[in-house]
Amino acid sequence: MHLKKKLTIIGINYYPEDTAIGLYTSQLAEYFNDENIEVSILTGFPYYPSWEINEIYKNKSWFYQENINGIQVFRYKQYVPKTPTFFKRIIHLLDFTFGTFINLFKIKEADVVLCIVPFTSTIFLGKILSKLKKAKLWVHIQDFEFDAASDSDLIEKKAKTSVFFKTLFWIEEKLLKTADIRSTISLSMLRKLESKSFDKRSVLLPNWVDVDNINPEQAKTHRYLNSKAFKILYSGNIGEKQDWNFFLEFAKSVRLNLNIEIIIIGDGSKRAWLEKKIIDFNNVVLHSPVAYNELSDLLCSADLHILFQKVDVIDTVMPSKILAMMASQKPSLITGSLNSEVATIIEKSKSGAYFYSKDLSKVTEFVESLEKDKILGKEYGINARKYVSEHFSKVEVLKQFKETIVKLTA
Repeated sequence: MHLKKKLTIIGINYYPEDTAIGLYTSQLAEYFNDENIEVSILTGFPYYPSWEINEIYKNKSWFYQENINGIQVFRYKQYVPKTPTFFKRIIHLLDFTFGTFINLFKIKEADVVLCIVPFTSTIFLGKILSKLKKAKLWVHIQDFEFDAASDSDLIEKKAKTSVFFKTLFWIEEKLLKTADIRSTISLSMLRKLESKSFDKRSVLLPNWVDVDNINPEQAKTHRYLNSKAFKILYSGNIGEKQDWNFFLEFAKSVRLNLNIEIIIIGDGSKRAWLEKKIIDFNNVVLHSPVAYNELSDLLCSADLHILFQKVDVIDTVMPSKILAMMASQKPSLITGSLNSEVATIIEKSKSGAYFYSKDLSKVTEFVESLEKDKILGKEYGINARKYVSEHFSKVEVLKQFKETIVKLTA
């Protein structure tokens, strides 16, 4: 009789979080479960992107166990700061790590332990569990959190070269080397991972998009985007990685065009700041995040998607929202680093425009050209959906994940 393989996934983000890493980890776990692999989850309480524990979970006990769609989920109620400064994030990380360490001992059997980074501390937890259960250790990097912190405005320049940061990178390197297999989501991250682990055997396993779920042919006009104006949409985290100062300059530059409306849907550490800044803007509307089942209608109702990333932040991550934007069959306007992998994808797919510099006049010119030329926008949109369907389809990418676990347990 063929025994079921047993997989334990360790990561702070999981269902009912339905954005970014939480969404991907949940879909991955359910895929493995459907493929006759027994899955257990060690996670925190849902809190992202609002940085507040989900209302349904607020009164649950500190250690809480539930079964979601046949998957055993072991949660620890981690500290969640209202204002996530760098040092409060450290406490957040340490508290999650401490609580999840206790939850390790609730796992009876495991053939593979899959650690989702961030947090890097999940590798430490995974190593302990893999030793206890004689399991293989698989590390999957969604973001290099220490690099992201070092590149962000949360840290003073002096601190970035301090002994503290050097120690963090040293710990990261040591932990990465303990894995039986390492994977990550983009080519630039793969190169970074190989340089950190001094090992060329890491695997590229990109994030995916469910093109059946985000489907312009079945989408209805979303209530937030039902005007006859040219609708520019940003949907996602309102945080440190995005260039909100440039966004405000852009919104100001197009405010005289009464046919252009900008809609922001999201939550995050900079939402309150942004809310105050746009109070006098009559062309910008801000809404809270929508449920995942509304995402297709929302994205497909836009005329243009925007994402303004800080140009001086090195591209360590492929923003998952870009795949959903492209699947909606609408053009994208993105700014960011010269070395960004996103730039390559936008260029290859011919699905919009990517600007390396904060050239406001060029950005505005591109928007106005789309507002006037509907056929051009339609061409970009068709190219976008075609590209993600061919390269980032959920079905194909998840097959690669299964092949990886089969090799690990052979």
